[in-house]
Amino acid sequence: MSSLSRELVFLILQFLEEEKFKETVHKLEQESGFFFNMKYFEDEVHNGNWDEVERYLSGFTKVDDNRYSMKIFFEIRKQKYLEALDKHDRSKAVEILVKDLKVFSTFNEDLFKEITQLLTLDNFRENEQLSKYGDTKSARAIMLIELKKLIEANPLFRDKLQFPNLKNSRLRTLINQSLNWQHQLCKNPRSNPDIKTLFVDHSCGQPNGARAPSPANNPLLGSLPKAGGFPPLGAHGPFQPTTTPMPAPLAGWMSNPATVAHPAVSGGGAIGLGAPSISAALKHPRTPPTNPSVEYPSGDSDHVSKRPRPLGMPDEVNLPVNVLPAALPGHGHGQSFNAPDDLPKTVTRTLNQGSSPMSMDFHPVQQSLLLVGTNVGDISLWEVGSRERLVSRNFKVWDLSACSMPLQASLVKDPIVSVNRVIWSPDGGLFGVAYSRHIVQIYSYNGGDEVRQHLEIDAHVGGVNDLAFSHPNKQLCVITCGDDKTIKVWDAATGTKQFTFEGHEAPVYSVCPHYKENIQFIFSTALDGKIKAWLYDNLGSRVDYDAPGRWCTTMAYSADGTRLFSCGTSKEGESSIVEWNESEGAVKRTYQGFRKKSLGVVQFDTTKNRFLAAGDDFSIKFWDMDNVQLLTTIDADGGLPTSPRIRFNKDGTLLAVSANENGIKILANADGIRFLRTLENSAYEASRTSEAIKPTMNPISAAAAAAAASGAALAERGLSVVAIAGMNGDARNMGDVKPRIAEESNDKSKIWKATDINEPSQCRSLKLPENLRVTKISRLIYTNSGNAILALSSDAVHLLWKWQRSDRNSSGKATASVSPHLWQPTSGILMTNDISDSNPEDAVPCFALSKNDSYVMSASGGKISLFNMMTFKTMTTFMPPPPAATFLAFHPQDNNIIAIGMDDSSIQIYNVRVDEVKSKLKGHTKRITGLAFSHALNVLVSSGADAQLCVWNTDGWEKQKSRFLQIPPGKTPAAQAETRVQFQQDQIQFLVVHETQLAIYETTKLECLKLWIPRESTAPISAATFSCDSQLIYASFLDATVSVFSASNLRVRCRINPSSYLSASVSSSSVQPLVVAAHPQEPNQFAIGLSDGGVHVFEPLESEGKWGVPPPVENGSASNAVANSDQAQR
Repeated sequence: MSSLSRELVFLILQFLEEEKFKETVHKLEQESGFFFNMKYFEDEVHNGNWDEVERYLSGFTKVDDNRYSMKIFFEIRKQKYLEALDKHDRSKAVEILVKDLKVFSTFNEDLFKEITQLLTLDNFRENEQLSKYGDTKSARAIMLIELKKLIEANPLFRDKLQFPNLKNSRLRTLINQSLNWQHQLCKNPRSNPDIKTLFVDHSCGQPNGARAPSPANNPLLGSLPKAGGFPPLGAHGPFQPTTTPMPAPLAGWMSNPATVAHPAVSGGGAIGLGAPSISAALKHPRTPPTNPSVEYPSGDSDHVSKRPRPLGMPDEVNLPVNVLPAALPGHGHGQSFNAPDDLPKTVTRTLNQGSSPMSMDFHPVQQSLLLVGTNVGDISLWEVGSRERLVSRNFKVWDLSACSMPLQASLVKDPIVSVNRVIWSPDGGLFGVAYSRHIVQIYSYNGGDEVRQHLEIDAHVGGVNDLAFSHPNKQLCVITCGDDKTIKVWDAATGTKQFTFEGHEAPVYSVCPHYKENIQFIFSTALDGKIKAWLYDNLGSRVDYDAPGRWCTTMAYSADGTRLFSCGTSKEGESSIVEWNESEGAVKRTYQGFRKKSLGVVQFDTTKNRFLAAGDDFSIKFWDMDNVQLLTTIDADGGLPTSPRIRFNKDGTLLAVSANENGIKILANADGIRFLRTLENSAYEASRTSEAIKPTMNPISAAAAAAAASGAALAERGLSVVAIAGMNGDARNMGDVKPRIAEESNDKSKIWKATDINEPSQCRSLKLPENLRVTKISRLIYTNSGNAILALSSDAVHLLWKWQRSDRNSSGKATASVSPHLWQPTSGILMTNDISDSNPEDAVPCFALSKNDSYVMSASGGKISLFNMMTFKTMTTFMPPPPAATFLAFHPQDNNIIAIGMDDSSIQIYNVRVDEVKSKLKGHTKRITGLAFSHALNVLVSSGADAQLCVWNTDGWEKQKSRFLQIPPGKTPAAQAETRVQFQQDQIQFLVVHETQLAIYETTKLECLKLWIPRESTAPISAATFSCDSQLIYASFLDATVSVFSASNLRVRCRINPSSYLSASVSSSSVQPLVVAAHPQEPNQFAIGLSDGGVHVFEPLESEGKWGVPPPVENGSASNAVANSDQAQR
């Protein structure tokens, strides 16, 4: 079918819809296959008309077309089957099983068997996977959410989910234009022609020799009725319309006028708001936009549930097309008020996200940073000033083993995951991502591109629909809501669940935490239109109201927290923004100007305590909070979707708007334009003058310089320099972030140098207090919570330093700025390992800490001891030597399984619970010095004093590969030189530490990807570790120097010399760092343990934010198999 014929079908569909031929409309949609009416499909699913649902789908896809189609039909038939079982209609259930579900047995026989077994149960909810099945209505609603995602992702539905943007009564308009043209061609045109048929061309009879009027004053070309009559021909051709009213005979035959008087929608009348309401602000659409099959008049109407019929509406005033009733100024697209200059109206940036943006949020401090989540689960962090994508992460479950079985099963069945919400914490130190499947991921952010994993929470059964941060009891919390009809509150530091609020009878769509007069509370809205309010207790909901529209509603306060607004869209496409009278729980004012039927779920936002904005009708609409009339409409130079997502930055100077083709447009007001220009200019100047300002800067790091200069510009605007100082970084995970490429060519005359720290004033360092005198620190680790450091001395004594919450340290985390306490329980006992009868100097101390920091496994040449970290009591001892344990590692999926490296070169896989060695691995020739698990690859990597690496499969414990380190020529390692291994954050590559080298290996092939060899005059490496985000490597040397490497290319970016942290009375030749530990959440913090028993914590200066300047990446050398030895750097 030609494109014009296809368009004709759309015009007929529009005409049939306007004429209320409902069954015919949907029959034509199905038979043509041109437009999938999601609204009709939803209604049929909600009503359980399964035969019609499948018949309608059959016009667009068949069961076996692709995996999306198969999943769609399976979900529908499964629901039909469960409903039959729920009604105890076994014969109907068997019929559905045989006729409808049997077809899927060839694709998944086990699943079909499991479905069949439901017939044997009195209540299918006895099946664990169906235990959460509610009533029929809610089950259909939950299924519909999944169906809509599958349909949107199905390529067969591409370009069929959105009805063309047509003016009202477009087919009538074309016919009228034809009649006008035919009338002009009449030899003897009458002033009042009588149109009796469309079956033949129109012609006027001879009116006694009357002359035909000229086109310029032909009354047929005058103003026409708005909704159904014919528009001025001047809108479509070369003729200018006159203001002469249209003659009655021609105007009336197809007229469909709109009334002049349209009362504004009120909270208590037209939309049936029965009780006082409090509602919530739409930050993201929960479901893909759905499009009714026609476009409706844009004037508000009190008949919200009825579409005006084209015929039979006499006694109403006819209005020209695109001219709105006088009672509703500012509603039309043709009208444009002079918007205040405060509004961001100018498109300054267009970003290509790569997938469709679902949610956006600007950083609360660094207001040019935009966080974006998309419909395929991606998240990105953009610096809109430089148009640079700093971070890009694809969806990935961090720890699948810790997830619930329903989540694991759902991800296996269908990997489609969308982001429902992204949001920053109030201080910008964290951001949260809510996904359409069960989980919430919390990342920490330290400026620049330094994003790291913080928490992953399996929060809800089904989708997590919204996410917010709050501070009840001065403790940062994460609030989530989901398809399982609950709201949950989580500790943002630990992920511990604090509250579960139950009471909604439908999936919870949004949450809005707030406080007034020291009372902390949460508003929530559900898909049945109910609004509830909760205090942080277990006493249930305090409020039960109905929201306007009674479907997708969100709430938001003005920036000063004094005014409450909500935006909602009903299932019929009715959208509204209202302001609430909180004291009365009633609608205070309803804002006017939405199109009659929104083509999707409308989002809104507030700014400057003055303006409201919403994405509607392919544009952004603005209101003054104190005026219900539409202030202005902006189309952002076109290219916007039907209901664009929008988000202001904190100052209201920038507005991010989602655009077609996976784009994002950044709109700015005058201040915003100056702000972005300042960022650009600062970046440019920094790139030109970086050498004069900071000799260690390289032109290839221009992006880092630009960001640093941007920080200065931002600081002039009153923003936190501390928060912005981190922006000048370039240490990143190369797999997650696109590399920055400077526009300038590399000036070879500018030599990059590592930063040297020689004075105590050049960094923050802290020597931990010593109440117990120990000989040397043999092992060192931070607790997983990040608020303590645990050390094991060579004389088998454990030392635990704890940081406390205080005015100077509100987080209670480890820091070099505040001294901790050397902690002991009130009993005064020490955690002391069993010591063998042999020489203690020959013992190899080792320990491993449980994930929850509750106990530590440790050995110092004797038995292995298990200590309680709270009481320091010995819980048990086991495995007396020989052989003695030399390295310990917990299995990542089971704390009862421990890998124990032995001094006889074996590795024992030990089950603590049953006190049994499950496997004994042999492959090394000398004692084991390192063990590391990868839960992503299901392998264990081991290293030994024989300088050999081995990879073991954790399923059967077979050795997969082994390889010896290549010792550089001229380097003679000690006889028992340790080789340590540690996995990178991606669990694919791992770090190898030997006194002669640092190396990055790929696990599956056991290939060396990067290698760093110190030059001959350099002291041997004593220890090294990744930073918590794997972007840096901290390495200590036996000359008491500590170097900070960029992990991406193993180049030294900063050197900390002993003079900066050792007192003048201590000789660096007599004191050496033996161990290094990295903070689990702060990537720029680490600690070292010294041979004199001292422990020092290091952090960069707050004004610097990170260690040194990242070295340049030269022609992709970061990915070369072996990096340069960096001889000149040490």
